[in-house]
Amino acid sequence: MKFSINPELFNLKFFLYGFILFIGFYTFKGCSNDETKPLLNESTFLSDNYKFGYNFNNYNVVYDTIQKGDSFGEILEKNKLVYPKIHYIAEATKEVFDIRQLRIGKPYVMLFSKDGSDQPLIFIYQQNKIEYLVVEFCDTIKAYQQRKPVKIVEKEAFGVIESSLSETMEAQGLPVQLIYDMSDDIYAWTIDFFRLQKGDSFKVIYKQRFVEDSIYAGIERIDAAYFKHKGEPIYAFDFITPESKTSTDYYDLSGKSLQKAFLKSPIKFSRISSRYNLNRRIALYGNRVRPHKGTDFAAAVGTPILATANGTVVESTRRGGNGKYVKIRHNATYSTQYLHMSRRLVNVGDFVKQGDVIGKVGMTGNTSGPHVCYRFWKNGRQVDPFRQKLPDAKALPDKYKTEFLAYIAPLKQRLDSIN
Repeated sequence: MKFSINPELFNLKFFLYGFILFIGFYTFKGCSNDETKPLLNESTFLSDNYKFGYNFNNYNVVYDTIQKGDSFGEILEKNKLVYPKIHYIAEATKEVFDIRQLRIGKPYVMLFSKDGSDQPLIFIYQQNKIEYLVVEFCDTIKAYQQRKPVKIVEKEAFGVIESSLSETMEAQGLPVQLIYDMSDDIYAWTIDFFRLQKGDSFKVIYKQRFVEDSIYAGIERIDAAYFKHKGEPIYAFDFITPESKTSTDYYDLSGKSLQKAFLKSPIKFSRISSRYNLNRRIALYGNRVRPHKGTDFAAAVGTPILATANGTVVESTRRGGNGKYVKIRHNATYSTQYLHMSRRLVNVGDFVKQGDVIGKVGMTGNTSGPHVCYRFWKNGRQVDPFRQKLPDAKALPDKYKTEFLAYIAPLKQRLDSIN
């Protein structure tokens, strides 16, 4: 069958669509805000009338939150914008604003004209407590990223472990992020936080971020820390070299990096539910010896599983009692394996870095609860990773030692005086 298009009808549709776009664009030109924006400084931002760089007294303001199923287009549509305008806005701002990146639960603000038309003029999306995105559709359409002024406040903390690091720090009202930074970043390679002892202690010098003077917005950095574990003091100092640029690395008193070749755990702040044990007996199997050649880390289904060291994925499959698993070859000596995943996120041949997410915790294979069974090979034989003397990361280059020692001297003195 042969189809033909009526040229007159086609031209009429094309004209109407173009006309709608023209009207939409003309409407943008008509929503001009004759307010002259002042040059904003920190005190201006903290004024009751000014938020996100705008005088809210000049607008009708609606606060809302991204809901499940919301899209940028739907938000604008329910706020009196029609599709041609929405399409034009999305196209004009796509270099700055990816409309697919809206996240459920994030707050946003719509500013409307007060001239009686109640026309939407500005969309403000709060990505976090500091960063926000602005989309203007007034005289011209534009989008830009902005940051609220941040106040940095230096803090000190000290504590003695009674049961766990998290309970001790939470009892003092310390930020949750500080707990994770100390356990998962600074001391992740040197301290087994699953075996802390009562009486272990810590000291830390850190900087917090605040917006609008009093709203907590996270940890800026930890300058120095001290942890006494099993009677051994372990100092940590943040030091940036020209080679590392802005990346953080922590060194001990001698300039030796605290980072090791392997993380202590493939899961952040989990708990060990079963350790490596070649003499394990299981009642379900008639109390017979059933060696357990891995270390089980209990966690909720879907918890990210991390590669404990750099390496190449040599297996990513599902097999028998292992369920879904990934195996990584780190070098000629060491390999690691991660069992019972709900999802595998890497493929054979992929190169992964220490800390990369390679899968999610699950219950596939032979398991009675959600966990990851972490297996560790040395020279082709499965061993207990907690009993191995594993290789260290690189030490601080000698050319920076003098500068480093001068830098840490006052920090050590401060740490030693905290009690």
